Amino acid sequence: MKTGTLILVRHGQSTYNARGIWAGFTDCGLTDRGRQEARQAARAVRDQKIDVVYVTDLKRSVQTWQEMAKVLKCSSLKPVVAPEFKERDYGKLAGHSKWKLFARHGLKMWLHWRRNWDYPVPGGETLKDVYHRAVPYFRRFVLPQLEDGKTVLISAHGNSLRALVKYLDRISDSDIAQLEIATGGIYLYTISSDGTILREQRRAATNNQS
Repeated sequence: MKTGTLILVRHGQSTYNARGIWAGFTDCGLTDRGRQEARQAARAVRDQKIDVVYVTDLKRSVQTWQEMAKVLKCSSLKPVVAPEFKERDYGKLAGHSKWKLFARHGLKMWLHWRRNWDYPVPGGETLKDVYHRAVPYFRRFVLPQLEDGKTVLISAHGNSLRALVKYLDRISDSDIAQLEIATGGIYLYTISSDGTILREQRRAATNNQS
């Protein structure tokens, strides 16, 4: 029976992460720390021979893969650009300090915006919306490659990866609020030819930088 390997990597620290600002679709790049986190992520999966790479159309995702590729010595591997895996659209919250919004609107509203499954964000997306664009794409394009025994790496974002992990680990709508994925954090899955998840391993700690 063939088994494929799925590697989910959250991008390294971005300039907006460093400043505590909600980025969403804003196309901010990595900090020096973010580049270092990407290289650390690569070292954590250097035992894997990667066949296919997916990035989003946001530079922090692309730059993360570029840093990883240097360490893995596979810079010639051209990534597939999948906007379906891009970060959640934070609408009118994008560009604002998370901590100033916390002070202005209170903990309950702040947590609803930040982690709730389907609580609306002004002019933006819910995590549920992200799920319904990321998961169908994953099932249509990525899963068949995993079932064919390939190793696939996805360099994406906090919320798009939370959506994928929710699907893969069958996390409930309420429990997904507890999931945090660090910048540079990794989830590694072994998947059988019939799509069954045989093993899941986290290779980096979680934190609150999303």
